[in-house]
Amino acid sequence: MLKINKSTAIDIFMIALGCAIYGLSLEIISVSNELADGGISGISLILRHFWNINMGLSTLVLNIPLIILGYRFMGKRLLTYTIWGTLCLSFFLWFWRSVPIIKQLDLEHDLFLSAISAGVLSGIGLGLVFRYNGTSGGTDIIARICQIKFGISSGKMLLFCDAVVLFASLSYLDLKHMMYTLLASFVLSRVMDTVQQGAYSARGLLIISNKYEQIGKMIDLKLDRGFTYFKALGGYKQDDKRVIYVVVSPREIATIKQLIRQEDPNAFVSIIEVHEALGEGFTYKQKRHHLLIRK
Repeated sequence: MLKINKSTAIDIFMIALGCAIYGLSLEIISVSNELADGGISGISLILRHFWNINMGLSTLVLNIPLIILGYRFMGKRLLTYTIWGTLCLSFFLWFWRSVPIIKQLDLEHDLFLSAISAGVLSGIGLGLVFRYNGTSGGTDIIARICQIKFGISSGKMLLFCDAVVLFASLSYLDLKHMMYTLLASFVLSRVMDTVQQGAYSARGLLIISNKYEQIGKMIDLKLDRGFTYFKALGGYKQDDKRVIYVVVSPREIATIKQLIRQEDPNAFVSIIEVHEALGEGFTYKQKRHHLLIRK
């Protein structure tokens, strides 16, 4: 049985919140503006359109055989979170349709606004689900099985499943609505990545210089940033080198480039994007020191 502690309780709550937001997006925007979706949600939209089957019920029923199929390929925690996410999404798809105060946003006069709104809201919801180690079931399970059993990447399998469902959605959507659905899917993926990986971006610098000690000292004094020395081997001369790795905020890039240039104009610098930075100076307060006095 899954042990319930503070971390697990937070995961469970945030997965439920994410499913609530995603379900709200499907119910008040996608359905009323005839936008499709991928995966099980897309199939539920097709069933609702042709046979008026409740999306919460169809989502639950379609996920049951997939969960049974994926049982042997999932760990206990992932399976539990998948079942929880499936139940939450099914519940909220039923709940939002049953609440009288929730009205569908008919944005038919502006499909561009509909696509952007659906993408942003769905991206926030699914981003929360994935950020807290959950899934909403459906094609996520198929992708997981294919990755383990056949070595097919989960991203490719998810794309294939979504493409099949979107193609089937052309049975009730015209090409115009399908194109706006693709726009919504693009926005969803970008927003989901931002929520899942963290909205705050930082920059990581790899600095190779013979004057690494002077550069490191100035980073410490001028920027008050911690840094790490890596041992490296030069490819041409096969000589030992030191590589400085430091993470800074985007606004500090100009300052650190100038600092490096002053110490060693010939230094090699590679700047990479860091999607999320945790620790001193980023997620809790940096220690401040006098510019010239170190303790």
